[in-house]
Amino acid sequence: MTEENKTAEVSTGGGSASGGEVPSKFKKLVEEIESMSVLELSELVKVLEKKFGVSAAAVAVAAPAGGSASGGEEGKSTVDVELTEVGASKIAVIKAVKEALALGLKEAKDLVDGAPSMLKQGMKKEDAAELSKKLETAGAKVTLK
Repeated sequence: MTEENKTAEVSTGGGSASGGEVPSKFKKLVEEIESMSVLELSELVKVLEKKFGVSAAAVAVAAPAGGSASGGEEGKSTVDVELTEVGASKIAVIKAVKEALALGLKEAKDLVDGAPSMLKQGMKKEDAAELSKKLETAGAKVTLK
């Protein structure tokens, strides 16, 4: 492939989470990922982490919080999830945060230690309620904003 072809390939496609151009060979994959729910993305991250033996904590934090271009109703159906109190079972809460947000142990511990801390912004209400339930089951207090 010549340098001109590489440049043409990179300049096609829509924007990515980082604001850059999406290469045409990844365009379909990026579109599929953009259409996934937070829970589906979490499952995908876990599968990729197991498959390739890596941690995607930085990717999980950088994932798009919700499309502002998708319409007014989308903005009304999203909430932010804040960990307000850890409770008595700090280890259980760390495990729940690690699993639910597909974070590494250190990142999950830092979030829990920093309570009150924002865990995830722009989540669908259903997904946020599920996350909240998991964390409350582990002993944490969660606020949906």
